[in-house]
Amino acid sequence: MKQYLVNNQSDKLIIFFTGWGCDEYEFEHLTSKADVLLLYDYLDLNLDFDFSNYKKIDLMAFSAGVFVASIMNFNFEISKKIAISGNPYLFDEHLGLSTEIQNILCNITAENADDFARNYLIKTDEEWKNFHHSKRTLESCKEEFNSLKNLFISQNHNIKDIYDFVLMGENDEIFNTSVQKQFYKNRLKMIENALHNLFFRIQKYEQFFNFVSD
Repeated sequence: MKQYLVNNQSDKLIIFFTGWGCDEYEFEHLTSKADVLLLYDYLDLNLDFDFSNYKKIDLMAFSAGVFVASIMNFNFEISKKIAISGNPYLFDEHLGLSTEIQNILCNITAENADDFARNYLIKTDEEWKNFHHSKRTLESCKEEFNSLKNLFISQNHNIKDIYDFVLMGENDEIFNTSVQKQFYKNRLKMIENALHNLFFRIQKYEQFFNFVSD
């Protein structure tokens, strides 16, 4: 996997497992008092980072990153773990991505990418206006999708439901919200009038943790 550190000279860290096809540019509008380690492009599970200097570490994971974080082995304490718009069992037909959604994701092209984002990711015109596109190529995203499938097959026995709290848009069409309510139960908080991408409702990373603490 690739990593990008937002260094705010803090002794607190937020580890952020981003979603499929993401990169650091997609979240550059978000700010934090803590340092933020963004992880993306999951071609492997290699993570080379020194966590020893941090007094507090929180974790948040988005979409496919919810699965990736669930199979990682951390040798340090994590204070809070939040999932956003995802399920650890990413390619499970019932809990994760349906075959129909997988086919839609696999058939995204340069010509229909904006239509996909408007139909599945971004709810309002205002959010769309502020949407930061990933700078990755479609070829890179397709390679990552295949890698995620292979990881799911090989690491299925290591999947752990690690999350303390979960946020989802009530109109999310990537993951079945009724199923997620059954899976997460009282850990799940639904965001009204929102699709899959919640990152343009919020300007600071800390606000995600405040959301679930209310």
